[in-house]
Amino acid sequence: MKRSTLLLCLGVLLSAAALSLSSCKSEYDRILESNDVDAKYKLAFDYFNSGKYTRAAQLFESLTLLTNGTERYDTVMYYLGLSNYSYKDYYTADTNFEQYLKYFPQGSFSEMAEFLRIDCLYRATLRYELDQTPTYAAINAIAEYLLAHPTGANSDICRHWLEELSERLDRKAFENARLYYKMEDYRASRVAFKNILKEDADNVFREEILYYSAMSSYKYADMSVASKQKERFLVFQDDYLNFIGEYPESAHRKELDALYAKVKEKN
Repeated sequence: MKRSTLLLCLGVLLSAAALSLSSCKSEYDRILESNDVDAKYKLAFDYFNSGKYTRAAQLFESLTLLTNGTERYDTVMYYLGLSNYSYKDYYTADTNFEQYLKYFPQGSFSEMAEFLRIDCLYRATLRYELDQTPTYAAINAIAEYLLAHPTGANSDICRHWLEELSERLDRKAFENARLYYKMEDYRASRVAFKNILKEDADNVFREEILYYSAMSSYKYADMSVASKQKERFLVFQDDYLNFIGEYPESAHRKELDALYAKVKEKN
């Protein structure tokens, strides 16, 4: 009898709990589906402030239709993006912030929305070995932000990101050219290294690029038929002189000095 009574009580408690949860869910659904702007607005912020960002985002998204053209539209649009951002749905948040800035370029939250959109774009960038299209998108957005807010609250971190992303592009270009060198296609590698500096003289790997250019020209000449070597070693000598002119204290100096001396002996 006691066991039967206990099971009955447990069943009642579980049913009450289920009914309570069902009731809470029903209220959320009811407000979500309603046109009661005030109730929906209040509940959206209640959920946002309690860290329930997915529900907050759903409510704010629903409010965009109801508040369009009103004073609340600015806030609703921004917090829709902020809810998705806080939930770490950066792809959706990027779209939300982009939409916000389209409608409110001078809005109350415009500078922060612009920065958070940059953060979303930055998070979407990939390692240098992979496609760098997202990196270019982030760099362009950062440049626009710094132009508009050179002393903004987030300008320092944007400059740091810009430096990091620019270095990533520099590395990709450098590694792509070095691939020819690793494949022992020295003519192609020298052309590739030279082209990097034509397009970006300030590449952060400039010293390595000039070193590999000189090494490529040396190895290309050394592997050439005898009738072509003299002319091609002259190219190496030019590359060598360019290198030591810029980096006289380089760790590569000793190796290149030895090759230069060897070429001078031959000629």
